[in-house]
Amino acid sequence: MLQKLKKMIIYVLVFLVVVALGIYIFMQQAQFGQEPQGKRLERIQQSPYYKDGAFQNLSPTPALAEGVSYWDIIKAQLQTIPNKEPLQTIPSVKTDLKNLSNDSTQIIWFGHSSYLIHTNGKNILVDPVFSGNASPVSFFGKNYNGSNVYSVDDMPEIDILLITHDHYDHLDYPTVTALKPKVKKVVTSLGTGQHLEYWGFNPDNIIELEWWQNTQPLEGFEITSTPARHFSGRKFTRNLALWSSYVLKTPTEQLYLGGDSGYDSHFKQIGEKFGNFDLAILECGQYNYFWKYIHMMPEEVTQAAKDLNTKVLMPVHWSKFTLALHPWKEPIERVTKSAKELGLPFTNPRIGEPVIINGSLLQNPWWKEVE
Repeated sequence: MLQKLKKMIIYVLVFLVVVALGIYIFMQQAQFGQEPQGKRLERIQQSPYYKDGAFQNLSPTPALAEGVSYWDIIKAQLQTIPNKEPLQTIPSVKTDLKNLSNDSTQIIWFGHSSYLIHTNGKNILVDPVFSGNASPVSFFGKNYNGSNVYSVDDMPEIDILLITHDHYDHLDYPTVTALKPKVKKVVTSLGTGQHLEYWGFNPDNIIELEWWQNTQPLEGFEITSTPARHFSGRKFTRNLALWSSYVLKTPTEQLYLGGDSGYDSHFKQIGEKFGNFDLAILECGQYNYFWKYIHMMPEEVTQAAKDLNTKVLMPVHWSKFTLALHPWKEPIERVTKSAKELGLPFTNPRIGEPVIINGSLLQNPWWKEVE
């Protein structure tokens, strides 16, 4: 009996070692990126936002709300959520991105948080994800049917690739590596450049910013990194790279590019510091009370837009992936309802439909026709 028990223990230990080795080998794949090192790490360690071996939010930001455990999340994941994903194909518009007019500033949204800003003859591509997944594995985070109609081949030459933070649904390894020949410069949050350099981007073309730092990557253009309330990480260790929102000043407009963020006082601070925005692009999906500090509820999105003092709100971070527990169209329904109640102008384009800054607002509730 004792001999059988010893054999069983050995088998279990061998199994655990094999599993651990498999996980280790899997995690060494290039798509997981690389942790900061060398001079980049030295710069990170000198940052006022870096403490106790990690970047910190401006306000205390627990990963989960008070009283919530990971077991609560597991139980919620096992429940049936009606209309969690669309049953029909997401409608889209196929715009010729290589021949956009220079007469106005246009924003073309590709679903979730990916969009192209074409302004004054320049192209700024933000958080592109065209691989079909919002994760490093094919069985999780698959895009909705019809939401991935644009590819790297459709993209024009990219003057600036802007990456808000290093999560998989914002920094997509297959996409950015395929884009590499088209990209002239990269602007991103401090620490995130390590992934890009590891993937073959020229470090001389990578500009990494801390909060409130700015850069002039093109004549007449200024990009300022501003705070967000979120986190970072592609492996098990979090917050070795910073996460940011951005203020983009072009020769003709001022835009706010929100990235991912929970609601906090930084929106009002940014609004007071930079004044009016012609447009604010803010996340409105993938929320839950469980993680309320790192993603906004839809009604908080409209309040953030008010705090920023923007002329128009453009909600993103929905309509492509299911990464939370709410019905797929709930984010846009709640945020547009709240915006109407507050008298806040907003725009809600279909994927690929150009939004003209300071032009007519696109307010077609196209999602109501999708089951």
